[in-house]
Amino acid sequence: MNIGIVCYPTFGGSGVLATELGIALSEKGHNIHFISYRQPVRLESGFHPKINVHEVRPRNYPLFEFPPYELTLITKIIEVVKFEKLDILHVHYAIPHAFSAYNAKLILASEGINIPVVTTLHGTDVTLVGKDASVEPVITYAINQSDAITAVSHYLKEETLSHFKVNKDIEVIYNFVDLKKFQKKDFNHFKISTAPNNEPIITHTSNFRKVKRVEDAIYAFQKIREKMPAKLLLVGDGPERSNMESLCRKLKLCDDIRFLGKVNSVEDVLSISDLFLLPSESESFGLAALEAMACECPVVSSNAGGLPEVNINGETGFLAEIGDIEGLANACLNILTNPELTQQMRKNAFERAKVFELANIMPKYEALYESLLVGQD
Repeated sequence: MNIGIVCYPTFGGSGVLATELGIALSEKGHNIHFISYRQPVRLESGFHPKINVHEVRPRNYPLFEFPPYELTLITKIIEVVKFEKLDILHVHYAIPHAFSAYNAKLILASEGINIPVVTTLHGTDVTLVGKDASVEPVITYAINQSDAITAVSHYLKEETLSHFKVNKDIEVIYNFVDLKKFQKKDFNHFKISTAPNNEPIITHTSNFRKVKRVEDAIYAFQKIREKMPAKLLLVGDGPERSNMESLCRKLKLCDDIRFLGKVNSVEDVLSISDLFLLPSESESFGLAALEAMACECPVVSSNAGGLPEVNINGETGFLAEIGDIEGLANACLNILTNPELTQQMRKNAFERAKVFELANIMPKYEALYESLLVGQD
């Protein structure tokens, strides 16, 4: 199949899943065409012979204060569908991709070209942005005009159905993890340099938006440090990073907290981690937690959104209520001070990650594509 994938190119979950899905599909022989405003970050390492990237470049005109990205995206989708002879278009994140894809589909239909559109909902496109009254009618319409709709968790499916008048079925296809890439590796030299006195290493990964509640991770770490030595690695970047750096200085924790910024090979960091901490206010699925579990790292997370579908309380880690810093800290200490529990949770986390292995999830997307192509020339 010739498959077009429209996505954001960033470190966020939607961009990561879209990119990893495209890479996996290409390795099975499909031709993949990414349509995005720059090359997706997880494509930056290595050459992929069956992958093409088509960059969307809005043009600046004196008339426009803000270049009309959607119009440029629609034009690029039409161009790629026509000249690369795409069989199907898979758009990730509703805003503005589903809307743009449907408009491109209409224009292509006027030229006798039919392109099925699959829309995958990832989270904040529904739970935060999509609920905005100013865009809700457009998003509802675009979702309903998709030929197929998927969501990355049952939580997200229910949230979508409760806030939007969706008149089509939503198929749940979970996020996945590539266990060939995300696996525990021997990076003892990295671990020694990070924790020279063999302190346990706690890791948090996010895009540093308010919804991720990174400050809760720092405050919980402060309570952990009152009871035992430890190190905290903060991976990622975003609007709250400066505030978090200020908070670390205020709490005098700078010697034990490292801001690593955006890391392409996050599995290297997870391999030396003893615990993964994710106190988010909202997570449609919790891909960062799943990647940690694949690296045999127990997870302490908030009991938010789709996280309980991934992190099983008492087995792969623990869940705490949103904003319960004391609960987060106690759960971390429970694991870090109990070697037998740590080892058991490491094993459980890895076994749980196998459920979401790429080889189990990708065929569901292939089957969906094929079902939409039945009867087409």
